[in-house]
Amino acid sequence: MKDSPKAQASEQERAAHILKVLHALYPDARCSLSYEDAFQLLVATILSAQCTDARVNTVTPFFFRLFPSPQAVAQASDEAIEACIQPVGLFRVKARNLKKACHMLVAEYGGKVPGTLKDLLRLPGVGRKTANVILGNAFGVAALPVDTHAARVAQRLGLTRHKDPDKIEKDLCALFPSESWVQLSHQLIQHGRQVCRSQRPLCASCALNALCETYRHGRFF
Repeated sequence: MKDSPKAQASEQERAAHILKVLHALYPDARCSLSYEDAFQLLVATILSAQCTDARVNTVTPFFFRLFPSPQAVAQASDEAIEACIQPVGLFRVKARNLKKACHMLVAEYGGKVPGTLKDLLRLPGVGRKTANVILGNAFGVAALPVDTHAARVAQRLGLTRHKDPDKIEKDLCALFPSESWVQLSHQLIQHGRQVCRSQRPLCASCALNALCETYRHGRFF
């Protein structure tokens, strides 16, 4: 059963309050991966799967000195790529994906990272979250990446009932204005890392607890 118009309006109002608090808490929230262009962000985001951004940022400077372009990655040996990215984990799979993706960039996109969701999703190693990170941060497109932190915060706040990231993204996009999506993703991630942690979240001192469905119903962690 769909929510009534009154309930939908109330939820939109609560979302607006949540957004206001997040803006006050994290006015400068941004992508924590280090990059200079769309290619570098593509590489960094592929490497960040099941790995911290901080660890990725220790690897990418050396990687980009060795492989400064899609052409350089496409021409490199698997062993050379693997050796460079070994600290990030799952390095063999990621090395294959990087090389295949860069081959596709060179062969089909003139060595440039495409700026549409459809084209990005064709690249090996790129899922919807990765594509949205690139669209929002490298191309300035309204996009809302949902990682494990953003998903956890959205679920606990009661902004979604879903566990699937794509469905969570859809729910969040329906609640928040499109111009807020990119930074909202970073704010949710930062809040998830600093306050609404997976283990021992700081519920009692959280600035959002008055707006949090989990806290309101007495489900503390």
